[in-house]
Amino acid sequence: MIFRQLFDPQSSTYTYLLADPASREAVLIDPVFEQARRDAALIDELGLKLAWTIETHVHADHVTGAWLLREKLGSRIALSRSSNAEGADRYLEPGERLAFGKRYLEARATPGHTSGCTTYVLDDHSMAFTGDALFIRGCGRTDFQGGDARQLYRSVREQIFSLPDRCLIYPGHDYRGLTVTSVGEEKLYNPRLAESIGEGDFVGYMTNLGLPHPKQMDVAVPANLKCGKPQTTTSLDPDWAPLTYTFAGIWEVQPHWLEEHLKDVQIVDVREPEEYNGPLGHVPGAKLVPLGKLNEGASELKKAQPVVVVCRSGARSAHATLMLGKAGFDKVANLSGGMLRWRAQRLAVEGGTD
Repeated sequence: MIFRQLFDPQSSTYTYLLADPASREAVLIDPVFEQARRDAALIDELGLKLAWTIETHVHADHVTGAWLLREKLGSRIALSRSSNAEGADRYLEPGERLAFGKRYLEARATPGHTSGCTTYVLDDHSMAFTGDALFIRGCGRTDFQGGDARQLYRSVREQIFSLPDRCLIYPGHDYRGLTVTSVGEEKLYNPRLAESIGEGDFVGYMTNLGLPHPKQMDVAVPANLKCGKPQTTTSLDPDWAPLTYTFAGIWEVQPHWLEEHLKDVQIVDVREPEEYNGPLGHVPGAKLVPLGKLNEGASELKKAQPVVVVCRSGARSAHATLMLGKAGFDKVANLSGGMLRWRAQRLAVEGGTD
């Protein structure tokens, strides 16, 4: 099985991509709105078809990317019927299976953090995705959104700790950089929910946490009750060119489009002078600003006009797009493949040799 664990640093949320290698069908668990472009790029680069996005619960600390990915990729949205969210394509009951290719996830109701929390268990019981019901040496809070400490205690005991000790636990968050645990580990070492801890002890612990409400709660919960659909649904992607977004976080433009729009953009070549004037030549009209001098040279560029950055292979220019972005340029793209690809496609150059 294809498996990737992804991370959103703003909310410390884990997103999980699982795919069947034969059919290339994939599911994405707990996508984050701001990371939807990243997730779509990874799915494209791996040659997958996103069948479903799945929510472990209605989140209070971030907005889901489910709606946006459905708009981009045609995926469908699934979550628990107990979530009371609107706009999903499927509402799961306890015990239902969600298939992707020849594999499936089983939905297990694990309420307590919220009333609609669900843990997803892989068909062979080797992995479980617990959302906020069970963390690595911890668990989600129980003081809002229909939370109930006694209910969470029983959910973990009955639905998660009933899995084999070898089953790996992948949580919805971690705030210390930990990535995975197991049922056996948490039974022994979880300071809130280990098997040696009684229900009364757990309830007393959770009642006295005294945590402030999540900063994004007033925005996130209403949005997630609509599966992440924003109030206005205008495109979030740049519209000045048919750009593609890479998993590395770089916007790219293809050579043939640039050839047809040379006069519409500012072309910045970040190679050294001997390369700019060397055998590969340079794109017609390109301005030479070596990468090491880009911070000073950026002041000579117009922020209102799109910028396409070029180098030999696309590596230095990719870094240059990030530098220009930090300098306040919001219409920047890397020339995919750089001058090597430009020349391979026999496009026009200034200078250079055949």
